[in-house]
Amino acid sequence: MRTTAKLLLVGLLVPALAAQASPVRASTNEVHLVPEDKAPWTPGRMFGFLRPGHNYGDRTITVETTPSDAVLDLYYVRAGFQKRYEQADAPATVVLPSRSEATKRDTVTIRASAEGWKAKEVTLRVQGSEDRLLIELEPLTNTLHAVAHTYFGGRGSLSFLTKEAPQIRLQKSKDSLQVVLHETARGEALEASFAQVRSPLVARLAAQQLGDDLLVRIALPPGTSGEAIELRSRQSHDAISDQYLFSVDLLPTDGEGGAVAEAQAALAQLRRQDVSGCALAFDDALRAGLEPAALARALAPRGAFTDPYLQAAMRRLGEVGEGGRIRMLDGSEYAPGNPLELSAAMSQASQARGYLALLRRFVGLLEPDTERRVALRSLVAPQLGAAAFDEAIDAAHVAEASCARASG
Repeated sequence: MRTTAKLLLVGLLVPALAAQASPVRASTNEVHLVPEDKAPWTPGRMFGFLRPGHNYGDRTITVETTPSDAVLDLYYVRAGFQKRYEQADAPATVVLPSRSEATKRDTVTIRASAEGWKAKEVTLRVQGSEDRLLIELEPLTNTLHAVAHTYFGGRGSLSFLTKEAPQIRLQKSKDSLQVVLHETARGEALEASFAQVRSPLVARLAAQQLGDDLLVRIALPPGTSGEAIELRSRQSHDAISDQYLFSVDLLPTDGEGGAVAEAQAALAQLRRQDVSGCALAFDDALRAGLEPAALARALAPRGAFTDPYLQAAMRRLGEVGEGGRIRMLDGSEYAPGNPLELSAAMSQASQARGYLALLRRFVGLLEPDTERRVALRSLVAPQLGAAAFDEAIDAAHVAEASCARASG
């Protein structure tokens, strides 16, 4: 009995002595993850004095991550119930109760996350032996590099350019639309790309990283409801740039018939002078100011809502053109009334002489002054910044004006 009593006395005294001998060191990255309520007493505590340094000493875990500045979410769990939660930046020293003050079912779960990286979670036993932990994160499998916007005739489209084929979820609310890209990080130039997007259908774009997913919020202009917009999506792969394009068409549920009628009326107003004479100087100069491959991609049929408009414009180009033919830069000609020849002309639309001048006039008849450049840029150079496009179209206007002065 005396021996047992002595052992119990030592077991009670050692924790107090150990706590006095080894105070916890302060640290700028120190996180206290000690529950307020004590763990229930267990018989196992009686023998903790056999390893006093292990059972009664400070219990800390130094947590480091790759990348080094990850955000840590720390959970203290006892018997399946969360007892404490803290958040900190890595690297951090996590202070836990001593092993003698924990039970076998006490665990600490550490979740590390960083923008552009896949979150990772690790769970350790509080009574375990680990005192250092390195959590290595893996980069997200996909990246959103840019967004291109097309607007024409009261309808619009947003194209999301990603590194890999995206998994996307679309959502609508009263004043916005949301596009959620699964396991996707934001590209370095994404904000600059967002700044170029503006039209009567899109007020602004904003991106927010939600764990492994990227949320892109499309704010609608005042008075426009998300419920009044129909969303249609399609996906394609651009072999030249080796990027995937996920496009979302924004189609107002009312007024579609009116938009078609307006477009037909505008096409009927186009005349030969719109695609001849000094208008060709504008056409040549604007084509020279745009990147050829990008222009070819913008005008090529791709299943977008603009395809019927562009094809109708190409047909009209032939109808008002010299000899009733579509003339290409290389000298070849196509008959606009022949479906096969019209399709051949559309496959190389960027090379059709006068086509850019005709699109300028077409847009001018449909859009107000403030939106004409926005609409034309979205048709011929949707991925080009507004400033660069302004420079190209201003040069084209100068070339046209010089031609007019020389002709006069």
